[in-house]
Amino acid sequence: RIKAESEIFNQNNSGNCITLIAAASENNVIGKDNQLIWHLSDDLKHFKELTKGHCVIMGRKTFESMPKALPNRTNIVVTRKHDYTAKDAIVVHSIHEALEKAKDDKQPFIIGGGEIYRQSIHLSDRIELTRVHTELDGDAHFPVIDYKIWEEINREYSLIWPVITQVRTEDVPPDAKEWDGVPNKFEEHFDPAPGKGDI
Repeated sequence: RIKAESEIFNQNNSGNCITLIAAASENNVIGKDNQLIWHLSDDLKHFKELTKGHCVIMGRKTFESMPKALPNRTNIVVTRKHDYTAKDAIVVHSIHEALEKAKDDKQPFIIGGGEIYRQSIHLSDRIELTRVHTELDGDAHFPVIDYKIWEEINREYSLIWPVITQVRTEDVPPDAKEWDGVPNKFEEHFDPAPGKGDI
């Protein structure tokens, strides 16, 4: 059903729909020490079905935390390291460059980590979030969702934890320099201090 839903969505939308996909605790923790905190088999199946055949955009540390590039997807890795190479992946040096590489994909997915989510949430159209009902300690977080900008359109309970789908209802105001600590879509792009984040 999820696969059919994704296919129907793609057929009905001529432009691409930039989608953040993540699993986060109630306090928005998504990882610790460059690793996921949990391994939810049903959520992994959901992730595979939704992202299969699409571009998946991630930071360097997220890519390095995986045993290999994700199969049946176009892997795009964002890093500041200009001499960086990644097997079976496209290497770019900004979120904007990554999205340009994915421009022919009707629904490119941004899969983490925390820094990449913060850089891209203001550029995205859709969020697929599995909300794990617990609070945990961690060093990687999903951005706080501003419900003045995002609207929940679906809450699916077929998994153990709810999968919440949200869409953007309005743009970040052009006179706002930051939203949740992130420059808005009218500025170039967020470039955290070297050595920080996951790129």
